Amino acid sequence: MERVAGGEGVAIERIVSTGHATPAGEWLEQRRDEWVVLLEGDAELAYEDGSRMRLSAGDHVVIPAGTRHRVEWTRTEPACIWLAVHAEDLTNAGDAR
Repeated sequence: MERVAGGEGVAIERIVSTGHATPAGEWLEQRRDEWVVLLEGDAELAYEDGSRMRLSAGDHVVIPAGTRHRVEWTRTEPACIWLAVHAEDLTNAGDAR
């Protein structure tokens, strides 16, 4: 994970994943909303409520603050390149979730 920009209340990160997954039994949970776009590759997110979301290059999603989620898998070739924005009160009218 590489922080590429940010300021008061906002962090922008570039993440490169190659076959990564959140360890079994662990959940990710941020204190701020997270908007994430998959720039390259394929991946799958899972949510504590049992739902899953497969992402391909160009897909994006807002994960509301406090939502327990995990990365189920990411493609190895090509590597998955993500851009994540962490901030308060993000919305995404086109979000599939």
